[in-house]
Amino acid sequence: MTKEIKIALVAALALVVCYFGLNFLKGISLFSSENSYYVEFDNVSGLNNSTPIYANGYLVGAVKNINFDFNKKDAIRVEVGLSKKMRVPEGTVAEIESDLMGNVQMNLMMGDSPATIAPGGTFKGMIDRGTTGKLAAMVPAIEKMLPKLDSIMGSLNTILADPSIVQSLHNVQNVSSRLITASDELNSMMAGLNKSMPGLLQNASGTLDNARTLTAKLNSQLNAVDVAKTMQQVDNTLANVQALTDKLNSGEGSLGLLMNDATLYNNLNATVNSLNTTIRNADSLVVNLREHPKRYVHFSVFGKKDK
Repeated sequence: MTKEIKIALVAALALVVCYFGLNFLKGISLFSSENSYYVEFDNVSGLNNSTPIYANGYLVGAVKNINFDFNKKDAIRVEVGLSKKMRVPEGTVAEIESDLMGNVQMNLMMGDSPATIAPGGTFKGMIDRGTTGKLAAMVPAIEKMLPKLDSIMGSLNTILADPSIVQSLHNVQNVSSRLITASDELNSMMAGLNKSMPGLLQNASGTLDNARTLTAKLNSQLNAVDVAKTMQQVDNTLANVQALTDKLNSGEGSLGLLMNDATLYNNLNATVNSLNTTIRNADSLVVNLREHPKRYVHFSVFGKKDK
């Protein structure tokens, strides 16, 4: 074999290896057969040949070809190659998903029909906007909010420029400092209380023990008292009081007569009136003696008595 033939064979082998290597890097299976299906999209959104296809996160195939269907308006027909082991239920939808880095993949949203789509069949496709699509959908709302946000920022700047805000913040700082000081004092007080708490509990325990002892002594003394005898004495005393009251009401004895005999009362009243008259006369006599002593006592040797 000549040198030129060897070079040609090596070049052909290199081309074959390069071809299969590129297909392998594109995700195209080299030794397993696959079925072709077609997916219709209105927009492929950066989809390319060899874009991987996943079902429930598992790689099941790749995009083989993308063709624009000139017979239908805004219709793009994408040929996909799926593993022969793959069964595609009716109602399956292909979804194009792209991330923020621009990576694109196709996800199969499997249908729940027992019937399957035959190889070479067609099913619908759609685009999952993902985070980028959600951000794009939010742009109009953000644009509407910008004037209001600018007005709010202007009002906020006006408020912050007010000197009273600075004074209020200064007051808040002073209040915060006082609160911190009060909190420290409270912590110190609680620490002192915690230290003195065992002594207080001990004193309280001693007081409770004394109270229990006193209660026990009181119960002992109460148990020693003859309650029946005491109540009998009380009943006797009440009976004596009742008998005395009956005698007074019946007019027996001096007190009974005094309380019930009107004649005795009248006599005592007349005696008191006579005594009052005598006292008044004696008082008049004393006054007259004080004013005219010469009427009653005369010491003059000569002359006559003053009438």
